[in-house]
Amino acid sequence: MNTAAIAGILNFLVSFAIMASIYAIFTMGLNVHWGYTGLLNFGIAGFFALGAYTSALVTSPMPTGMMANYVKQAFGLNLPFLVGVAAAALISGLIALPVGLLTLRLNEGYLAIATLGIAESIRIFFNNESWLANGPQGLIGIPQPLCTLVPPGYYNYIYLVIVLIFLAAIYVALERGIRSPWGRVLRAIREDEVMSGANGKNVFFFKLQSLILGAMIMGIAGALYAHFSAAIQPGVFEPLFGTFIIWAMLTLGGTGNNKGAILGAFIVWALWSWSTFFILKIVPAGFQTRAPFIRYILIGLLLVVVVLKRPKGIIGEERHVSKF
Repeated sequence: MNTAAIAGILNFLVSFAIMASIYAIFTMGLNVHWGYTGLLNFGIAGFFALGAYTSALVTSPMPTGMMANYVKQAFGLNLPFLVGVAAAALISGLIALPVGLLTLRLNEGYLAIATLGIAESIRIFFNNESWLANGPQGLIGIPQPLCTLVPPGYYNYIYLVIVLIFLAAIYVALERGIRSPWGRVLRAIREDEVMSGANGKNVFFFKLQSLILGAMIMGIAGALYAHFSAAIQPGVFEPLFGTFIIWAMLTLGGTGNNKGAILGAFIVWALWSWSTFFILKIVPAGFQTRAPFIRYILIGLLLVVVVLKRPKGIIGEERHVSKF
């Protein structure tokens, strides 16, 4: 194997690790909602989109010259990367507040429907309001942090380090939080809301806190995705892709366990990104345009096997959580 082939494999693996780590952060945000609090949120793609668009608009400059004829955006503040990520978390949390006030008194089924509708409303808003973020064409040329310090061929290695730092920081913070009295209240609410309320806990207030925290983590994941891809459009945040595979990641890895959320993200993303190469080799030529959709079937089959063999996921929930 020559040097070019080895470099190509390494670049592919690094790109895979970046996306899997971003989805691991996204999945940990869902784990706060469902795994720890029992909130059946099917609107997670909306918070992911809010984070991506917010960070892109905050960190990008306003288009000038010929580019202004092709890219329409309401503002471009040209601020640093970390400011964009912080803004993504803040806006996602702020939007989660009224969403929670409107929906958290609904039972599980109605909550799922309501949050799914809200997420679709966010996506359609970005798609239709061209003045804000260029409508269906989306935004391009999103700044990438530290890109001027390394050669273009090696940038992904730097960005992988950045994403892993965010992943580790969020993991440690969540582990600290869920093993605290606050986290134990969330688990109690998940198991029995009535009993938690009878013990003097403000169930709705804790649910709202959980929704906001999880949404902020999802917003950070969206910001990291936007800066990695350097281009976003509303089609990326459709429910089938932006919601289905995240729920598959969490269910597969294990709900109520951040290690499981990370493991599930890496397994499902590996299946999603690697299976296409093998599928195209076995699918007849006339059906190759439909081959990528077979990935959904493969993920569904894997979920069925895991649910039958290990109902709590590959890494089950820890029952003793008082110690870090």
